[in-house]
Amino acid sequence: MKIAKRIEYYFENFLWSSRFIAIIAVLASLVASGIMFYVATADCLMLLREVVHYGSLTMGSPMQRSFHSEILTTIAEIVDGYLFATILMIFSFGLYEIFISKIDPAEKSDLATGVLFIQTIDDLKARLGKVIFLILVIRYFEWALKSQINTSLDLLYLALGLLLVAVALYVTGKHES
Repeated sequence: MKIAKRIEYYFENFLWSSRFIAIIAVLASLVASGIMFYVATADCLMLLREVVHYGSLTMGSPMQRSFHSEILTTIAEIVDGYLFATILMIFSFGLYEIFISKIDPAEKSDLATGVLFIQTIDDLKARLGKVIFLILVIRYFEWALKSQINTSLDLLYLALGLLLVAVALYVTGKHES
């Protein structure tokens, strides 16, 4: 009986310690988040370099409208990149708090209450779900900017999509209240 208890003790300690393997996902998510922040910032700087041509007097009106649409789409993609980087960061924080340990400096910070203190997988899913929803709304905005409206049916589909986005925003806002 004593040997069985000893085996159980060592196995349970090994099993509990195996949670530290989650540190791989924590670190990989942080690295990916940093990459996404870099890419979005680089896109922003490239846009800044290109946008100086927008006010050019030699640019014709149709060309200026096309460039305006490109600028709006690029800005939406930059916001999308930053949101995705944020998802990766929240995911990293959440995995760490669930599997490894509480983040002590975050518990002392007033800023952390809205982001951290993830105690369960459901907390993590809820936080990630909100950011993913924002990304989907931005993707729809990008699609709407790029889409060609040739018929009244195209316009109706665009309006229905906007109505669905508005309803989804309303419902998620009501749910948080």
